[in-house]
Amino acid sequence: MFPGMTYRRQFADLTEQEILALAISSEEDDARIYRTYAQRLRADFPASADMFEEMACEEDDHHRALIASHQKRFGDVIPLIRREHVSGFYARHPIWLIENLGLDRMRAEAAKMEHDAANFYTKAAQHSSDASTRQLLSDLAAAEAGHEARANALQHQHLSGSASEEESRTAHRQFVLTWVQPGLAGLMDGSVSTLAPIFAVAFATGDTWTTFLVGLAASVGAGISMGFTEAASDDGELSGRGSPIKRGFASGIMTTVGGLGHALPYLIADFWTATSIAILVVFIELWAIAWIQNKFMQTPFWRAAFQVVLGGALVFAAGVLIGGG
Repeated sequence: MFPGMTYRRQFADLTEQEILALAISSEEDDARIYRTYAQRLRADFPASADMFEEMACEEDDHHRALIASHQKRFGDVIPLIRREHVSGFYARHPIWLIENLGLDRMRAEAAKMEHDAANFYTKAAQHSSDASTRQLLSDLAAAEAGHEARANALQHQHLSGSASEEESRTAHRQFVLTWVQPGLAGLMDGSVSTLAPIFAVAFATGDTWTTFLVGLAASVGAGISMGFTEAASDDGELSGRGSPIKRGFASGIMTTVGGLGHALPYLIADFWTATSIAILVVFIELWAIAWIQNKFMQTPFWRAAFQVVLGGALVFAAGVLIGGG
């Protein structure tokens, strides 16, 4: 075997003891993952935390039963074999290590964990030629399928009525704070702050290519600046606004998009065609900002539209006057 290469056993080559040992380590890993989810969710989503804690307890019960079975058949020494040692065995990607992992993603990962385990054991049992091994795999498949059904039952038990509604409101608030708010700030900055330089250059030079380059530079520069400013301004620990990296990306990308929207039309060679399209794009951008404010920030639509359109119009007029002068 070459250095750095990882040797993996084929599942068909495993003994019954090794299969049982593999099941034991898998159950232990899954219990730890569920407890990690519960710990992450305890402060903001207590009902879901209880659900994952109970799922971890279910894994503990199966873990103890598997150890008892191994002790009865093979003794106390359990071979060291894990998922990564077996070719084709379902993997557990380290998604649980990501900070600020969303509640819906945790639930989806949990469902996938149980489904993958049940599906793997079912298929493995169908391809096994040894009667005792086939029975063992069938039992494991039934246990994992029971876990999946139990997970659905626990979700209904712990997430009914007011608890589910409260967690939905908390998740929505977190989404707004982490993605919508910095993204909206970036879109507003990119759309409005670049109006003056882009249209000033356009009317001063009449050169669409020069105008595009200035717009591109202004948009990308503003995006980088806004992204770093948002990421560095608040680590999210005390404010609860979430990951600074996520907020920085949301702010930076939307700032760049806001500026590029009315810079891209200047790739058109004809000045008045490009300018007319750019003005139309500005109008769409400003109304999109007003719509986002109304939908996610509960700002009355017409008030948001008036504020955004008025501010954009003033900046646009300043750019035209400076460039035309």
